[in-house]
Amino acid sequence: MSSVGRGRSAGVGAMCVLAASVLWGTTGTAATLAPDVGPLAIGAVAMGLGGLLQALIAAPQISRHAARLRDQRGTVLVGAVSVAVYPLAFYNSMHLAGVAVGTVVSIGTAPLASALIERVVDGHRLTRRWMLAATLGLLGTILLCVAEAAHATGGPGQGSVATTLLGIGLGLVAAATYALYAWAAHRLITRQVPSRAAMGAVFGLGGLLLLPVLLATGAPLVASWSNAAVGAYMALVPIFAGYVLFGWGLTHVPASTATTLSLLEPAVAALLAVLVVGERLPAAGWMGIALVIACLAVLTAPTATLRGSRRHLRNTVAHGSKARVTSHAD
Repeated sequence: MSSVGRGRSAGVGAMCVLAASVLWGTTGTAATLAPDVGPLAIGAVAMGLGGLLQALIAAPQISRHAARLRDQRGTVLVGAVSVAVYPLAFYNSMHLAGVAVGTVVSIGTAPLASALIERVVDGHRLTRRWMLAATLGLLGTILLCVAEAAHATGGPGQGSVATTLLGIGLGLVAAATYALYAWAAHRLITRQVPSRAAMGAVFGLGGLLLLPVLLATGAPLVASWSNAAVGAYMALVPIFAGYVLFGWGLTHVPASTATTLSLLEPAVAALLAVLVVGERLPAAGWMGIALVIACLAVLTAPTATLRGSRRHLRNTVAHGSKARVTSHAD
């Protein structure tokens, strides 16, 4: 594939991941509409039912590529266990440490975990472009965290130091498992397993692992129509639709790039908190959103455009130097 074709393909992949991140950013606002449902139940219904639905839709592709999936069963199992652990760690992290801290630890450190996995397991080198984008994104997410935490008034995020530390620890677990299932899905896709079959197998098996948690904690989900509607939305829109888009994205971009692009999620969550829930965002929060957007711009700008800009700059400098030399000679 030509460099132009690769750039266009990467652009499509980036747009798919960004669209998934927008959908994921709605989960926090949606969860506030079902305050009686605990974090374990929210996580289990979202990833559990969403994962099983992915497997159901992808059943023909999974059957067709069953032999390749069996050959890669270790990767499938790693991804499935990570899918099962991630929502339980993520939603409990936000419950214990607060939405701001839980989100910044879980989502903000995932790109670093993903890059480490790719470096150690696959031997990939980190590009300067990725490091610049990841730095901007992480700084922006931290600013969002600080802004939201400073504005928080009470709630479960204002507990003891031990509770907050436990929430941070669970956030690190969430980041690691998010990076692991993104890596596992990307690895399957690069080994000739189509995106739908790879995501369906990993998320379907992960959904099965979450069913016991859902049965044990999911009673509040059927206690009212509003709770049931929130559960259905979480499973169908941010999880099912979001991870279908994420799988398409992983077809075209590495897992480390995908997890960095998903830093858009906390920015979307903060904007929805302002626009829908009625929260206020301090100046530091808006600066954080600007840094996240800068991170996404660095990652999604076509490589040819960046090279062209650098070449134009070099030519301008060289032309200026030549003109000065000619002027001095005259």
